[in-house]
Amino acid sequence: MAILGSIIARSLQLRKQFKLPVATPITYQRLALRQLLDRGQYTAFGKHYGFAEILSKDLDFIKAFRERVPVCTYKEMHSEWWHRCQEGEENVTWPGKVKYFALSSGTSESSSKHIPVTQDMIKSIKKVGFKQLYSMANFKIPPVTFEKGILMLGGTTSLFEKGGYYEGDMSGISAKNMPRWISSLLYKPGQKISKKPIWEDRINSIVEKAKSWDVGIICGVPAWVQIVLERVMKQYNAKNIHEIWPNLSVYIHGGVSIEPYKESFNKLWGKQITFIETYMASEGSFGFQAKPNGGIKLVLNTSIFFEFIPFNSENFDEEGNPKENPATCLINEVEEGIDYAVVLSTCAGAWRYIIGDVLRFTNAKDHEIKIVGRTKQFLSLCGEHLSVDNMNKAIETVSKKLHVSIREFTVTGLKHENRFAHKWFIGCDNTNVNKDELKELLDKTLCELNDDYDVERTSALTEIFVEIVPINLFYDYMKEKGKIGAMSKFPRVLKDVQLKDWETFLLQQKKE
Repeated sequence: MAILGSIIARSLQLRKQFKLPVATPITYQRLALRQLLDRGQYTAFGKHYGFAEILSKDLDFIKAFRERVPVCTYKEMHSEWWHRCQEGEENVTWPGKVKYFALSSGTSESSSKHIPVTQDMIKSIKKVGFKQLYSMANFKIPPVTFEKGILMLGGTTSLFEKGGYYEGDMSGISAKNMPRWISSLLYKPGQKISKKPIWEDRINSIVEKAKSWDVGIICGVPAWVQIVLERVMKQYNAKNIHEIWPNLSVYIHGGVSIEPYKESFNKLWGKQITFIETYMASEGSFGFQAKPNGGIKLVLNTSIFFEFIPFNSENFDEEGNPKENPATCLINEVEEGIDYAVVLSTCAGAWRYIIGDVLRFTNAKDHEIKIVGRTKQFLSLCGEHLSVDNMNKAIETVSKKLHVSIREFTVTGLKHENRFAHKWFIGCDNTNVNKDELKELLDKTLCELNDDYDVERTSALTEIFVEIVPINLFYDYMKEKGKIGAMSKFPRVLKDVQLKDWETFLLQQKKE
């Protein structure tokens, strides 16, 4: 392993010395779409929408594609096309038969979505992974790091057979299909532990083996990574995780914003850690942070074609549902500072599919973005337009100023005295926290971050309520919903059935 790590470290340094030729973003995207259309033209979907004729348009094939193929949601894509893939039909939306389906939904909302994962998508994910590895030359990472283990806290690689296909977490499917040399030499916790289907069993095994490993890089969703690190430290009576893994230098994270977790993570480290953010979902791997203090750089040449819908009232209703025929922007048409819903066409047979993420370009020239929320997880009862990004920043500010650890939170909107109010559920185990002080600081910070919120707090949004909830209840609730571990995330905004379920659960816990 030491020799392999030295080779990797040396390769990264050599690569940094060369400037490879780079095409324009739209050039990469034109090629990506043409290749997708070429592969998809003989599928049932391609024949239905006339991909062969679209390709004949030459310079106008992107325009023809956008005119002929409608923007769709998961419900539409699955009910009309993907269910046929699950039933074993070949060549539905992508050539061949779909072997894997990723069970999406990291939040504890409804039943999981089934997203097709093709061999071409697995290749695409690997390609993005290697690009991210090359980009690490831009960070000040000790060369010895690449000689150590990579701990990936993802879903089980023991997939569930469903007749003609297998289903499971996307992270588990990716781990199962990773290059053998990585799997055998660098990958932790190893295939034997990763195959265990129950999250708690995998964690117990990781804790048991932890002291015998030398981990240099850790990957996973913040909430669960933090739980694992705390369990390891407790098991071996360590003051920080570096007493167990002295060479741990990199944390690769994604799925949710790291901001609310920073304060509590700082208590786990014994030395400085390099944080690197990635953008990966059940639909594929889309980008990563390629330089220090940079945004997530979208990868434009791995068989994924991006479109972006301005996330506003012209294109979406109040529930976050797209209106008919929303206008989309291409990668060369986006502007910084505008929120966009992401639309994908991929080598897994997704076509003009709204993934549900909302992003903002922080550097349009270098196609760098930040995730600011979900189309269904914005709160706007009366025009306050509160985004998950606003919420994350406010919670981070409150945590720092009050010196408290807030690892989870969620918020809902409700009617109050003929007007409106927000109710926050704050996950915090500090029994000395002053709820009134927290509420005042949270409200003040949101007013500073969001002008619309500030205006509505003097008119229609008359009150905010705060309830302090023990952190373990967030995870107990997710466990009850079958959404524990790996890529599962607690929703930042609760509405309707989700809200009723959560409040019922909290009431039951109080009675007990």
